[in-house]
Amino acid sequence: MKITAKPFAELDSAKQADGLIPAIVQDARTLQVLMLGYMNREAYEKSLAEGRVTFYSRTRRCLWTKGETSGNYLDIVSVTADCDNDTLLVRAIPHGPTCHTGAKTCFDGSAPETEGFIRYLQSVIQGRHAEMPEGSYTSKLFNRGVNKIAQKVGEEAVETVIEAVAGNREAMIYEASDLIYHLLVLLEATGCSLADLEAELARRHS
Repeated sequence: MKITAKPFAELDSAKQADGLIPAIVQDARTLQVLMLGYMNREAYEKSLAEGRVTFYSRTRRCLWTKGETSGNYLDIVSVTADCDNDTLLVRAIPHGPTCHTGAKTCFDGSAPETEGFIRYLQSVIQGRHAEMPEGSYTSKLFNRGVNKIAQKVGEEAVETVIEAVAGNREAMIYEASDLIYHLLVLLEATGCSLADLEAELARRHS
């Protein structure tokens, strides 16, 4: 998969003494910051051509594709330069832990492990919709259609309200989680997403 991004010649690599461009890698699904690496022209162009993150190792003085030994590749979704063209933001889908310690991110502990999980769950639901695996509850919901999914959203909303009014915090969290899951399924079934909700909420806020 070839990724479209600025040519390396348009990036400002002169600010770094070694002529490398810092590249911040972010999980495209959860938006968690995963790691920081550096790219030269060859690493940058290889990354764009192959669709997997390749860095230039400053210690070994050679290219290295993230995951080439562990299998924990970073599949690129987008590459964007900052306003000064001297730093890159790479959004990618990680295959396994990103950090060499086995942690999900090299900034482990900087944020809750579950941060961004709702976005990740959305991607799982989208995958179920595309593949429709047998035995999957999500697949069954899609097979039942929008009306039935909407009915489940209504049922979970009522149960959430009941527990909230009763002051049952743990039970409310449980029911609200069911509500969010079924709402994500309904969004997918109707061709919508969390991004659409964010855009609408931002419009109201402005």
